[in-house]
Amino acid sequence: MRLELQSITKRFGSFTANEDIDLVVEPGQIHCLLGENGAGKSTLMNVLYGLYRPTEGRILVDGSEVSFKGPGDAMAAGIGMVHQHFMLVPVFTVAENVALGAESTRGGALDLETTRRRIREISHRYGFHVDPDAVVEDLPVGVQQRVEIIKALVREAEVLILDEPTAVLTPKETDELLRIMRELRESGKSILFISHKLREVKEVSDVITVIRRGRVVGQTSPEASTSELAALMVGRDVSLTVAKDEAEPGECALDVSGLTVVGDNGVKLLDDVSFQVARGEILAVAGVQGNGQTELAEAILGLRERATGSVRLAGKELLGRSVRQVLDAGVGFVPEDRSTDGLVGPFTVSENLVLDLYGDDRFSRGPSLRRGEIAANARRAVEQFDVRTPSIDAPVQTLSGGNQQKVVIARELSRPLELLVASQPTRGVDVGSIEFIHEQIVAERDKGVPVLIVSTELDEVYALADRIAVFFHGRIMGVVGPGTPRDVLGQMMAGATAEEVLGGAQRHGHPHGTGHGATDPQDPNPQDPNPQDTKEQA
Repeated sequence: MRLELQSITKRFGSFTANEDIDLVVEPGQIHCLLGENGAGKSTLMNVLYGLYRPTEGRILVDGSEVSFKGPGDAMAAGIGMVHQHFMLVPVFTVAENVALGAESTRGGALDLETTRRRIREISHRYGFHVDPDAVVEDLPVGVQQRVEIIKALVREAEVLILDEPTAVLTPKETDELLRIMRELRESGKSILFISHKLREVKEVSDVITVIRRGRVVGQTSPEASTSELAALMVGRDVSLTVAKDEAEPGECALDVSGLTVVGDNGVKLLDDVSFQVARGEILAVAGVQGNGQTELAEAILGLRERATGSVRLAGKELLGRSVRQVLDAGVGFVPEDRSTDGLVGPFTVSENLVLDLYGDDRFSRGPSLRRGEIAANARRAVEQFDVRTPSIDAPVQTLSGGNQQKVVIARELSRPLELLVASQPTRGVDVGSIEFIHEQIVAERDKGVPVLIVSTELDEVYALADRIAVFFHGRIMGVVGPGTPRDVLGQMMAGATAEEVLGGAQRHGHPHGTGHGATDPQDPNPQDPNPQDTKEQA
């Protein structure tokens, strides 16, 4: 199926989200729409899927003009869409979710068996490995995404829109999705791939169209360099590496000792974890998602009740204190899931920027909020952190995912901190914003703030880390320097200790693990190894 957009314009009042956009998707093609957060990518796809009516322009399918009054019309025309935030009912099974909205019956009863058979056929054809009777809330995020793709394929979609499909995926899940996309292309399906991640775009796309501030600014091939693509996206040259001086760590500020977290089922999610973070350094926690990193951040913040051990900040115990008390102790926290733990969607941008500051004298007087000060704070933060929003009074849920993340970052870095804990700080954020957020994190380090970063993106770990703690099954396998080769980190993330991988090589840094590649806690001046030496030892 050939899909063509001609001169599409979409306005919301005086705001123009898309302006005069032309786009062609050929049969059996992966066509990437690349752009910054807030560039208008998702708006354009919502127009194509019938969620919005275009203000101007035409949509053509196989040369014939079509008009969509809703997603049902788009699906009937052979267009399916997988949204960035999945449209699944968590307590329903896979088969029930796939059948929803297109239910078939037999003898007056719901016919789920036909749906189960179609799911098995599609799952087998594309290597999805999805159980039709599994409950959606029990499935990993990557498998839930496959369910969304199956929903579209069951409805015989010929063009599949994937809106920021890797924003919530681990690296392994991302690689699996890219494989699935290639399989779909080989079977003759067309894919509109919405993204701002340059590596993935270059790896899987046939054609790349770049959109900036609502307009198409160029079309290129995946052979274009990442620097060229980044410059097209942002409208200026973008540094793809983090410029930072060598860390000058001071005294130990965060001392985590014997931290153990037990889940509701009695299983240890963190097992006797110990490490330290000095003032003026960044410790990055690396590991495959689900190996205890989330529980570590939550325990430090006071979100985990079944936690034992010690978490001391500047000599004061945090474990056992309330979240409010931890925040008041100067801890800044960027959660890994901004929509669930970082923002209140219906609240305005200005209100979200003071969610953990509303008790401050600047923003309240007794029981009354000082709306003028809250608005002035929001205007400063929006400008400083380049938050793309039509208004500081807009509900934060109306912003793109990356701009929502910038609201969280702006809030947490807009007050004096004694510790910054950031989980997946640039998840769903474009290259220009990544550059800015990384600069802000390094600036906090250079102020003497201890920084703990949790990230599944190895590029980010290497870019920011002064030292790297590798997690596996709730334990630290070792703390190593940023010159450690990727294959060494990969083996540690799969369960090998630093000693096993490095063969007894010199360990890096003063913080220690739990007998798994433990480092010397008495060494006040950790020195990283020469990267070449490390590679040879590995």
